[in-house]
Amino acid sequence: MYIVFDLFGKTRSSSGEKCQKSVKEVSTVVKSHELLCYLHQIMKKQQFYLIYSVFTFLIMIGFISCSGNATNTDSGIIKIALREAGNQLLLRQQDSTSIILPVIEKDEVIYQLSFQNTISFEPNELVTVIDSSFAIAELAENYRVEVIQCTDKEVAYSYEKNVEKERTIIPCAGRYLPEACYTITVTFLGKQNNFISRHPLLIIAVIGFAAFMIYYFREKRKVLRRSEDQISSYSEIGSFQFYPEQNKLVKAATEISLSKKECELLELFVASPNQVIKRDELTKKVWEDNGVIVGRSLDTYISKLRKKLQDDDTIKLTNVHGIGYKLEVN
Repeated sequence: MYIVFDLFGKTRSSSGEKCQKSVKEVSTVVKSHELLCYLHQIMKKQQFYLIYSVFTFLIMIGFISCSGNATNTDSGIIKIALREAGNQLLLRQQDSTSIILPVIEKDEVIYQLSFQNTISFEPNELVTVIDSSFAIAELAENYRVEVIQCTDKEVAYSYEKNVEKERTIIPCAGRYLPEACYTITVTFLGKQNNFISRHPLLIIAVIGFAAFMIYYFREKRKVLRRSEDQISSYSEIGSFQFYPEQNKLVKAATEISLSKKECELLELFVASPNQVIKRDELTKKVWEDNGVIVGRSLDTYISKLRKKLQDDDTIKLTNVHGIGYKLEVN
């Protein structure tokens, strides 16, 4: 069973009323710390679930990006795919005997396909055979194809394929290239076929959500820490524990509520134990700074504080005649 003493002065200002709110449900300091521990556990769980959710989501994005855009970059596979494209192009011209020359790797992204004999074809045929061969080999979908004339090295025809359909350019469909010696050059372009480049708004939304949740939980932690500071921040006065932020004294399992003025006075005494504090100083700091002029209010509140501290013989509020008051702590 908890006993609560709630003594308020008769004169109350609007600011004083806020400070005069006593704790309705009284609990011991031990119970307060148990509550804090419980809240800490909840916060840790919430943070764990947040981090787990964001991490899982990012893994899913990476998985989708990789699985949906898995491309082969092995030069051997690229050469095979180009030779197959050349073979299909010759077969479409009813040529099953002429030789396809070795595919030349100019660098990591440029390859050249040449033929033994002259050749003539319609551009759509070239687009179809290369697209089909690259799809089977799971090669990148971003590339540029140039048909270069062997005689003058001029580009007779070219097109660009891109995973983003609106960026794909295939001109001059239906116009046959005259029979001549050609070298087909394939240049693989930058890796634009990925989840992030195609869904920038989604990525921004995810990052924004994660940032908001981090901010939200940080603010929660700040509130929790402030609550913890208020609960754990107290001063020892004899056998009492003085909580200025909560306007109360605690002795064992007993809480004694304090009015705003009582709390402000006691804070001054606790800050200077066993020292005389002048009446003028007490009056100025507690009343006059708030624009209130008082008569003997100081003596009244000192009397109230004495009654609330009377259960402890080791502390005493004494009057130093003609000077002020002193909190004696043994």
